[in-house]
Amino acid sequence: MVGVPSRHKSLVLLAGVILLQVLLLAVQIKRDSQGRLIRVWTVGAVSPFERAGSYGFGWFRDVWRHYFALRNTTIDNEQLRRENEALKLQIAQLQGKAAEADRLAVLLNFRKNHGDVPMVGARVIGTSAGSASQTIQLDRGERDGIRRDMGVITPDGVVGKIVEAYPNTSQVLLLTDKESAVGAMLADSRIQSPVGGAGEPLLTMKYVPNDDTVNLGERVITSGLDRIFPRDLPVGTIAVIKPGNPFKEIRIKPAANLERLEEVLVLLTLHPLEMKKDAEPSSPQPAVPPASNPSPVVR
Repeated sequence: MVGVPSRHKSLVLLAGVILLQVLLLAVQIKRDSQGRLIRVWTVGAVSPFERAGSYGFGWFRDVWRHYFALRNTTIDNEQLRRENEALKLQIAQLQGKAAEADRLAVLLNFRKNHGDVPMVGARVIGTSAGSASQTIQLDRGERDGIRRDMGVITPDGVVGKIVEAYPNTSQVLLLTDKESAVGAMLADSRIQSPVGGAGEPLLTMKYVPNDDTVNLGERVITSGLDRIFPRDLPVGTIAVIKPGNPFKEIRIKPAANLERLEEVLVLLTLHPLEMKKDAEPSSPQPAVPPASNPSPVVR
């Protein structure tokens, strides 16, 4: 082992004694606001390391929050999005059921006000695929007493007539079809003229002379002469009037919303309402379908 010169030992001993004296003085000396001097020195020496550690920990915490913790946030957001979509779907279903309940209530009220007329409610289960023919399919058929040429209506007005009847379904030719027609008349002047479809939303009233007075907005109702629809059912209102040769060109807006049909009423008789009141009791009427059928049966 290499020996330390005595001169160096004296210097080391002297430095140690001086350092010890300084430490003892630091312990004894107090500063007014910061306590003993030794504490001030210790805090000053440790503070840089504390600041560095605090900065590093804060940086790591921010990285965790903004990057790694976002994974959980993304999962939570996706779950909330799915729940939101499910709630929207549920709300839409509830709104649809409420609207259906309102429509059925209108049908029931209409049937109650016409309790002497045999009719049955039916749901629309299909529509014509092409533009050549405008028809709808109903979930009621021959087993429910439906036959060809029976009138189909809603509380708003005339819809069309049955053109095909099957055991459990039937087909309705809408009033807007080119082959469709209904006996009609003007509600105010009582001018009678058939109304037919033109393959478009508006109907056509035929054979009204140019000399006859027809007003825009005038109501058109059934005349009962076609022996399909009873008298005074709404057909529509006059929307367009043009002079023609030799008859006026009259276009009618249908009273029933033929483009948004969901439930309808089928009149289980080929006679007008007035004739039904005077019918003989011996004339049997088709039976009302059983309650087990899921369609909206209006009694």
